[in-house]
Amino acid sequence: MSFVASKKLTSFDWVNYTMLGIISAVCVFPFLYVFSVSFTDPKVYVPLQFYVFPEKWSLISYKYILSTNSFLNSLKSTTFITVVGTVLNVVVSFSLAYALTKKGMPGRGIMLSAVIFTLVFNAGIVPSYILIKELGLLNSYWSLIWSGLTSAWSLIVIKSFLESLPSELEDSARIDGCTDLGVFLRIVIPLSMPAIAAFTLFFAVAHWNTYFNALIYISDSKKWTLQVLVKTLVIDSDSNGVGQAGAGGDDRTLPQETIRMAAIMLSMAPILVIYPFLQKHFAKGVMLGSVKG
Repeated sequence: MSFVASKKLTSFDWVNYTMLGIISAVCVFPFLYVFSVSFTDPKVYVPLQFYVFPEKWSLISYKYILSTNSFLNSLKSTTFITVVGTVLNVVVSFSLAYALTKKGMPGRGIMLSAVIFTLVFNAGIVPSYILIKELGLLNSYWSLIWSGLTSAWSLIVIKSFLESLPSELEDSARIDGCTDLGVFLRIVIPLSMPAIAAFTLFFAVAHWNTYFNALIYISDSKKWTLQVLVKTLVIDSDSNGVGQAGAGGDDRTLPQETIRMAAIMLSMAPILVIYPFLQKHFAKGVMLGSVKG
Protein backbone atom coordinates (compact mmCIF):
# COMPACT_ATOMS: atom_id res chain seq x y z
CA MET A 1 0.00 0.00 0.00
CA SER A 2 1.38 3.34 -1.01
CA PHE A 3 0.73 6.56 0.81
CA VAL A 4 0.65 9.93 -0.88
CA ALA A 5 2.71 12.44 1.03
CA SER A 6 1.00 15.68 1.86
CA LYS A 7 2.07 18.58 -0.32
CA LYS A 8 4.48 20.95 1.37
CA LEU A 9 3.39 24.55 1.14
CA THR A 10 5.82 26.82 -0.66
CA SER A 11 6.44 30.48 0.04
CA PHE A 12 4.30 31.30 -3.01
CA ASP A 13 1.39 29.34 -1.48
CA TRP A 14 1.74 31.22 1.81
CA VAL A 15 1.68 34.55 -0.01
CA ASN A 16 -1.45 33.49 -1.90
CA TYR A 17 -3.23 32.34 1.27
CA THR A 18 -2.27 35.53 3.07
CA MET A 19 -3.52 37.76 0.25
CA LEU A 20 -6.76 35.79 -0.07
CA GLY A 21 -7.26 36.00 3.69
CA ILE A 22 -6.79 39.78 3.66
CA ILE A 23 -9.16 40.20 0.71
CA SER A 24 -11.75 37.98 2.39
CA ALA A 25 -11.50 39.97 5.60
CA VAL A 26 -11.92 43.24 3.69
CA CYS A 27 -15.08 41.83 2.08
CA VAL A 28 -16.50 40.36 5.30
CA PHE A 29 -15.91 43.28 7.68
CA PRO A 30 -18.48 45.64 6.06
CA PHE A 31 -21.17 42.95 6.37
CA LEU A 32 -20.10 42.26 9.96
CA TYR A 33 -20.31 45.97 10.77
CA VAL A 34 -23.79 46.29 9.25
CA PHE A 35 -24.94 43.19 11.13
CA SER A 36 -23.51 44.39 14.45
CA VAL A 37 -24.87 47.93 14.28
CA SER A 38 -28.33 46.72 13.26
CA PHE A 39 -28.56 44.53 16.38
CA THR A 40 -26.96 47.06 18.74
CA ASP A 41 -29.17 48.57 21.40
CA PRO A 42 -29.72 52.24 20.41
CA LYS A 43 -29.17 53.27 24.03
CA VAL A 44 -25.55 52.09 23.98
CA TYR A 45 -24.77 52.88 20.33
CA VAL A 46 -21.84 55.23 19.87
CA PRO A 47 -21.46 56.91 16.43
CA LEU A 48 -18.20 56.53 14.51
CA GLN A 49 -17.27 53.42 16.49
CA PHE A 50 -16.56 50.12 14.76
CA TYR A 51 -18.62 47.24 16.08
CA VAL A 52 -17.40 43.68 15.58
CA PHE A 53 -20.20 42.34 17.77
CA PRO A 54 -23.07 44.25 19.42
CA GLU A 55 -22.26 45.41 22.94
CA LYS A 56 -25.89 44.87 23.86
CA TRP A 57 -28.24 42.93 21.57
CA SER A 58 -31.54 44.52 20.65
CA LEU A 59 -34.29 44.16 18.03
CA ILE A 60 -35.66 47.68 18.49
CA SER A 61 -34.43 48.92 15.10
CA TYR A 62 -35.92 45.89 13.33
CA LYS A 63 -39.25 46.32 15.14
CA TYR A 64 -39.33 49.95 14.10
CA ILE A 65 -38.48 49.23 10.47
CA LEU A 66 -41.08 46.44 10.22
CA SER A 67 -43.74 48.74 11.71
CA THR A 68 -43.37 51.44 9.05
CA ASN A 69 -45.63 51.63 6.01
CA SER A 70 -42.77 52.72 3.74
CA PHE A 71 -40.69 49.62 4.32
CA LEU A 72 -43.68 47.27 4.15
CA ASN A 73 -44.82 48.87 0.87
CA SER A 74 -41.32 48.50 -0.56
CA LEU A 75 -41.20 44.88 0.55
CA LYS A 76 -44.54 44.15 -1.11
CA SER A 77 -43.42 45.91 -4.30
CA THR A 78 -40.14 44.02 -4.48
CA THR A 79 -41.81 40.69 -3.70
CA PHE A 80 -44.44 41.20 -6.43
CA ILE A 81 -41.84 42.24 -9.01
CA THR A 82 -39.58 39.31 -8.10
CA VAL A 83 -42.27 36.61 -8.16
CA VAL A 84 -44.19 37.75 -11.24
CA GLY A 85 -41.11 38.90 -13.12
CA THR A 86 -39.20 35.66 -12.51
CA VAL A 87 -42.12 33.49 -13.68
CA LEU A 88 -42.54 35.53 -16.87
CA ASN A 89 -38.76 35.57 -17.44
CA VAL A 90 -38.57 31.79 -17.29
CA VAL A 91 -41.64 31.25 -19.50
CA VAL A 92 -40.59 33.75 -22.19
CA SER A 93 -36.89 32.83 -22.18
CA PHE A 94 -37.33 29.06 -22.45
CA SER A 95 -40.22 29.15 -24.92
CA LEU A 96 -38.42 31.59 -27.22
CA ALA A 97 -35.10 29.77 -26.90
CA TYR A 98 -36.82 26.46 -27.75
CA ALA A 99 -38.38 28.04 -30.85
CA LEU A 100 -34.97 29.32 -31.95
CA THR A 101 -33.57 25.79 -31.82
CA LYS A 102 -35.90 24.72 -34.65
CA LYS A 103 -34.07 25.30 -37.90
CA GLY A 104 -37.23 24.88 -39.96
CA MET A 105 -39.13 27.66 -38.19
CA PRO A 106 -40.01 30.55 -40.55
CA GLY A 107 -38.13 33.74 -39.68
CA ARG A 108 -35.73 31.94 -37.36
CA GLY A 109 -32.67 33.59 -38.92
CA ILE A 110 -34.14 37.09 -38.60
CA MET A 111 -35.13 36.53 -34.96
CA LEU A 112 -31.74 35.08 -34.09
CA SER A 113 -29.98 38.01 -35.78
CA ALA A 114 -32.16 40.44 -33.84
CA VAL A 115 -31.23 38.72 -30.56
CA ILE A 116 -27.52 38.87 -31.35
CA PHE A 117 -27.87 42.51 -32.44
CA THR A 118 -29.26 43.49 -29.03
CA LEU A 119 -26.34 41.68 -27.42
CA VAL A 120 -23.94 44.08 -29.14
CA PHE A 121 -25.97 47.29 -29.35
CA ASN A 122 -28.23 48.90 -26.78
CA ALA A 123 -30.83 51.60 -27.39
CA GLY A 124 -29.82 53.54 -24.29
CA ILE A 125 -31.64 55.15 -21.40
CA VAL A 126 -33.54 57.92 -23.22
CA PRO A 127 -35.24 55.73 -25.91
CA SER A 128 -36.12 53.16 -23.24
CA TYR A 129 -37.69 55.84 -21.04
CA ILE A 130 -39.65 57.28 -23.96
CA LEU A 131 -40.92 53.79 -24.85
CA ILE A 132 -42.06 53.10 -21.29
CA LYS A 133 -43.72 56.53 -21.15
CA GLU A 134 -45.57 56.08 -24.45
CA LEU A 135 -46.80 52.68 -23.30
CA GLY A 136 -48.25 54.32 -20.20
CA LEU A 137 -46.20 52.20 -17.82
CA LEU A 138 -44.56 54.95 -15.77
CA ASN A 139 -45.13 54.53 -12.02
CA SER A 140 -46.24 50.97 -12.68
CA TYR A 141 -44.67 47.72 -11.53
CA TRP A 142 -45.03 46.44 -15.08
CA SER A 143 -42.44 48.97 -16.27
CA LEU A 144 -39.86 46.93 -14.33
CA ILE A 145 -41.20 43.59 -15.57
CA TRP A 146 -42.01 44.13 -19.25
CA SER A 147 -38.79 46.07 -19.88
CA GLY A 148 -36.69 43.00 -19.08
CA LEU A 149 -38.69 39.88 -19.93
CA THR A 150 -35.54 38.25 -21.27
CA SER A 151 -32.03 39.05 -22.42
CA ALA A 152 -29.87 38.09 -25.36
CA TRP A 153 -27.33 36.37 -23.10
CA SER A 154 -30.01 34.24 -21.43
CA LEU A 155 -31.54 33.25 -24.76
CA ILE A 156 -28.21 32.22 -26.27
CA VAL A 157 -27.18 30.15 -23.25
CA ILE A 158 -30.58 28.46 -22.93
CA LYS A 159 -30.68 27.82 -26.68
CA SER A 160 -27.26 26.13 -26.52
CA PHE A 161 -28.46 23.98 -23.63
CA LEU A 162 -31.66 22.91 -25.39
CA GLU A 163 -29.72 22.03 -28.53
CA SER A 164 -27.61 19.62 -26.47
CA LEU A 165 -30.68 17.55 -25.54
CA PRO A 166 -31.10 14.30 -27.55
CA SER A 167 -33.33 14.98 -30.55
CA GLU A 168 -34.32 11.29 -30.62
CA LEU A 169 -36.51 11.86 -27.56
CA GLU A 170 -38.53 14.50 -29.37
CA ASP A 171 -38.84 12.30 -32.44
CA SER A 172 -40.12 9.37 -30.38
CA ALA A 173 -42.64 11.65 -28.63
CA ARG A 174 -43.98 12.87 -31.97
CA ILE A 175 -44.31 9.26 -33.18
CA ASP A 176 -46.43 8.61 -30.07
CA GLY A 177 -48.72 11.47 -31.09
CA CYS A 178 -47.36 14.44 -29.12
CA THR A 179 -47.82 17.89 -30.58
CA ASP A 180 -45.06 20.50 -30.55
CA LEU A 181 -46.49 21.96 -27.35
CA GLY A 182 -46.74 18.50 -25.82
CA VAL A 183 -43.10 17.76 -26.67
CA PHE A 184 -42.04 21.04 -25.08
CA LEU A 185 -44.05 20.53 -21.89
CA ARG A 186 -43.60 16.76 -21.42
CA ILE A 187 -40.10 16.16 -22.79
CA VAL A 188 -38.06 19.36 -22.97
CA ILE A 189 -39.17 20.99 -19.70
CA PRO A 190 -38.50 17.94 -17.46
CA LEU A 191 -35.06 17.49 -19.02
CA SER A 192 -34.31 21.19 -18.55
CA MET A 193 -34.98 21.39 -14.81
CA PRO A 194 -31.31 22.11 -13.92
CA ALA A 195 -31.29 25.00 -16.39
CA ILE A 196 -34.67 26.23 -15.20
CA ALA A 197 -33.52 26.16 -11.57
CA ALA A 198 -30.32 28.05 -12.40
CA PHE A 199 -32.01 30.75 -14.46
CA THR A 200 -34.86 31.08 -12.00
CA LEU A 201 -32.27 32.01 -9.42
CA PHE A 202 -30.52 34.37 -11.84
CA PHE A 203 -33.76 36.17 -12.66
CA ALA A 204 -34.98 36.26 -9.06
CA VAL A 205 -31.75 37.83 -7.77
CA ALA A 206 -31.82 40.41 -10.58
CA HIS A 207 -35.43 41.39 -9.83
CA TRP A 208 -34.86 41.52 -6.08
CA ASN A 209 -31.92 43.89 -6.61
CA THR A 210 -33.82 46.11 -9.05
CA TYR A 211 -32.57 49.63 -8.51
CA PHE A 212 -31.70 51.70 -11.58
CA ASN A 213 -34.88 51.02 -13.58
CA ALA A 214 -36.98 51.56 -10.46
CA LEU A 215 -35.22 54.87 -9.86
CA ILE A 216 -36.03 56.01 -13.41
CA TYR A 217 -39.54 54.65 -13.96
CA ILE A 218 -41.02 54.83 -10.43
CA SER A 219 -41.47 58.30 -8.92
CA ASP A 220 -44.23 57.38 -6.48
CA SER A 221 -42.57 56.67 -3.12
CA LYS A 222 -45.35 54.22 -2.24
CA LYS A 223 -44.18 51.97 -5.08
CA TRP A 224 -40.44 52.15 -4.40
CA THR A 225 -38.49 48.92 -4.34
CA LEU A 226 -36.37 47.95 -1.36
CA GLN A 227 -33.16 49.00 -3.05
CA VAL A 228 -34.45 52.50 -3.80
CA LEU A 229 -35.66 52.86 -0.21
CA VAL A 230 -32.30 51.71 1.15
CA LYS A 231 -30.57 54.19 -1.14
CA THR A 232 -32.74 56.96 0.30
CA LEU A 233 -31.79 55.90 3.81
CA VAL A 234 -28.07 55.37 3.28
CA ILE A 235 -26.98 57.79 0.56
CA ASP A 236 -29.52 60.57 1.04
CA SER A 237 -29.26 60.18 4.85
CA ASP A 238 -33.02 60.42 5.22
CA SER A 239 -34.38 58.13 7.90
CA ASN A 240 -37.67 59.99 7.85
CA GLY A 241 -38.47 58.40 4.51
CA VAL A 242 -38.84 55.02 6.12
CA GLY A 243 -40.88 56.34 9.00
CA GLN A 244 -43.78 57.75 7.06
CA ALA A 245 -47.08 56.80 8.69
CA GLY A 246 -45.39 54.03 10.59
CA ALA A 247 -44.46 54.25 14.23
CA GLY A 248 -45.65 57.79 14.61
CA GLY A 249 -42.25 59.46 14.35
CA ASP A 250 -40.60 57.31 17.00
CA ASP A 251 -37.44 57.29 14.89
CA ARG A 252 -36.41 60.52 16.64
CA THR A 253 -35.42 58.44 19.66
CA LEU A 254 -33.44 55.95 17.56
CA PRO A 255 -30.02 56.59 15.97
CA GLN A 256 -30.36 56.91 12.21
CA GLU A 257 -27.41 54.57 11.74
CA THR A 258 -29.13 51.61 13.43
CA ILE A 259 -32.27 52.20 11.34
CA ARG A 260 -30.23 52.23 8.12
CA MET A 261 -28.31 49.08 8.99
CA ALA A 262 -31.48 47.24 9.97
CA ALA A 263 -33.05 48.18 6.63
CA ILE A 264 -29.95 46.96 4.78
CA MET A 265 -30.00 43.63 6.63
CA LEU A 266 -33.69 43.10 5.94
CA SER A 267 -33.19 43.82 2.23
CA MET A 268 -30.31 41.32 2.05
CA ALA A 269 -31.82 38.62 4.27
CA PRO A 270 -33.94 36.74 1.67
CA ILE A 271 -31.03 36.37 -0.75
CA LEU A 272 -28.58 35.45 2.03
CA VAL A 273 -30.97 32.75 3.28
CA ILE A 274 -31.76 31.27 -0.14
CA TYR A 275 -28.28 31.52 -1.67
CA PRO A 276 -26.54 28.70 0.27
CA PHE A 277 -29.28 26.20 -0.63
CA LEU A 278 -29.29 27.04 -4.33
CA GLN A 279 -25.60 27.79 -4.86
CA LYS A 280 -25.08 24.45 -6.61
CA HIS A 281 -27.45 25.58 -9.34
CA PHE A 282 -25.17 28.54 -10.05
CA ALA A 283 -22.29 26.13 -10.65
CA LYS A 284 -24.48 24.15 -13.04
CA GLY A 285 -25.65 27.36 -14.67
CA VAL A 286 -22.09 28.36 -15.50
CA MET A 287 -21.67 25.12 -17.47
CA LEU A 288 -24.98 25.35 -19.35
CA GLY A 289 -24.47 25.11 -23.08
CA SER A 290 -20.80 24.21 -22.75
CA VAL A 291 -19.18 21.62 -24.97
CA LYS A 292 -18.70 18.27 -23.27
CA GLY A 293 -15.68 16.26 -24.13
